[in-house]
Amino acid sequence: MAQLSDLPLREELRGQSAYGAPQLKVANQLNTNENPYAPSQAIIDEIAEKVRELGEELNRYPDRDATGLRTELARYISQQTGVDVDANNVWAANGSNEVLQQLLQAFGGPGRSALGFTPSYSMHPILSAGTQTEFIAVPRPESEGFAIDMDAALAAIEQHQPDIIFVTTPNNPTGNVTSLEDIRRILDAAPGIVIVDEAYAEFSDEPSALTLISEYPTSLVVSRTMSKAFDFAGGRLGYFVADPAFIEAVMLVRLPYHLSTLSQAAATAALHHSQDTLATVEKLREERDRVVARLRELGFTTINSHSNFVFFGRFADSHTTWQEFLDRDVLIRDVGVPGWLRVTIGLPQENDAFLEAAQALASKEKKNS
Repeated sequence: MAQLSDLPLREELRGQSAYGAPQLKVANQLNTNENPYAPSQAIIDEIAEKVRELGEELNRYPDRDATGLRTELARYISQQTGVDVDANNVWAANGSNEVLQQLLQAFGGPGRSALGFTPSYSMHPILSAGTQTEFIAVPRPESEGFAIDMDAALAAIEQHQPDIIFVTTPNNPTGNVTSLEDIRRILDAAPGIVIVDEAYAEFSDEPSALTLISEYPTSLVVSRTMSKAFDFAGGRLGYFVADPAFIEAVMLVRLPYHLSTLSQAAATAALHHSQDTLATVEKLREERDRVVARLRELGFTTINSHSNFVFFGRFADSHTTWQEFLDRDVLIRDVGVPGWLRVTIGLPQENDAFLEAAQALASKEKKNS
């Protein structure tokens, strides 16, 4: 059997690892930032009915431009953010990863670069490598709670002149936000485009970068997803909002008929019942605050989270601590940041199990100190 190293792989992909989190079957799976609540019965019923209706049409290609879905997304975005947009401002694809890949295909590539502030979403450098776009990492200092160091950011932009800049807010894995004021400073300095990745925006009270699109029509793109707040990770639907010229740009590189008929129908059904979904978001925010408060009582350090997960530490050996949680039937995420771990907010009983494990580890640490 051939090994990967035996294949004539592109040089920049040699030695790289595929993206992924451990998929282990344990009682409390809190490692992938999914919404733990199933879609409402109303959503399930509408999806089932749509599948029956569309079954006879599956011999035909889907709506190539997903116009109906994009219209529903625009209606939701306008209501949720207060920024009036229409279908011409919205593009949809199979998860936000495909959205980001399409943007990199259109605006990155050989001889071009993308700049991001790390630690952040680990797919940004992976997608950059896949499109032969140089990725430039600017560290988020731990001493500043992993916030973007704006002096360092602006200096790096001036030095590298990147074609693409990623700003993730709320940031994954740390959960903190970047203010609109700082996003504006980055936009003013950017020589190319700025992609503001708002995958977790519904969990935050902070205003969306969508409010800046009319001021920066040639440089700002806001990426979002239905995987987190919408109980819809299995539906694989991501989207971006921008000036209509950006939609024209990604149409040059998108694959034909990239969103299936069933994907479009299922996502539209979920959007019809967005209030059901947003009710679970409020539950998760309350649970997040409860988890943070208890972790701090136990002596852990937490980053102020505006998302559905919590970044906490500090540990002498984060991977060993990750294993100790797993030994207690709680799967969380070691994202590779020394001294820190990330836990997804789950159902109340799952959060209780996590906090019981955290208390046991805190007691063990106190006994050994």
